[in-house]
Amino acid sequence: MTFPSRPPLRLASSGLVVILALLLTACAANSPSLTVAAASDLTPAFSEIGQAFTQQSGIEVQFSFGSTGQATQQILEGAPVDVFAAANVDYIEELEAAGRILPDSISIYARGRITLWRPASSQLHITDIRDLQRPEVRRIAIANPDHAPYGVAARQALQAAGLWQEVQPKLIFGNNISQTLQLAESGNVDVAIMALSLSLASDGRWTLIPQNLYAPLDQAMAIIVTTSNPSAARQFTAFVNGDEGRAIMRRYGLLLPGEEYNP
Repeated sequence: MTFPSRPPLRLASSGLVVILALLLTACAANSPSLTVAAASDLTPAFSEIGQAFTQQSGIEVQFSFGSTGQATQQILEGAPVDVFAAANVDYIEELEAAGRILPDSISIYARGRITLWRPASSQLHITDIRDLQRPEVRRIAIANPDHAPYGVAARQALQAAGLWQEVQPKLIFGNNISQTLQLAESGNVDVAIMALSLSLASDGRWTLIPQNLYAPLDQAMAIIVTTSNPSAARQFTAFVNGDEGRAIMRRYGLLLPGEEYNP
């Protein structure tokens, strides 16, 4: 009796490698993933949260950090986003009114704070927002108040201090608060009005601006109604607001309303 010959071991092994590669590719393709649009002040905190969340859940998270106003417009135009973490709840409410988010998914995740930031090498002694009117302060960076909530807060603080008209010739606008920090760190400005979360993650020196000079920066998060992964999106938002996520947020000064920042 003649039996069919067995393929050479080398060929069988090669076939197994190909099959395993195809299986791994299929598994990766079927693994859940999320796209999260987030305010740029969240860059350090959410980058850390994303890694911790992926390790625990196996769900990959891709972040798009930028201006809250611009992200809102992109979502209104149909950008493929699963979760949006805005720097001001007003933008989430705008999306809710437009039917673009799941109403039961809205949560306040932090109240932002602003600071007077300067490079560690700076010789300027800046401890009060009124110091910005001094002649040695020649350039001041703020986020663009036309679409960045931290820029709005900066403008409000300057107006409340009676400085807005006076310092306007000194102002340089960043597209978002992260770009504003980049301008400051590059040495192109003397002082920046900065998010506390980015101040804590930087090498600069900073002083908190009193909260009574600007409207509360209540930052909200919600799930976009067109998400293809609602379950994974809910897992992510629950993680942000859970014990581990909150611990990371607090390290960057991203506190809930009513919590006090203690440096």
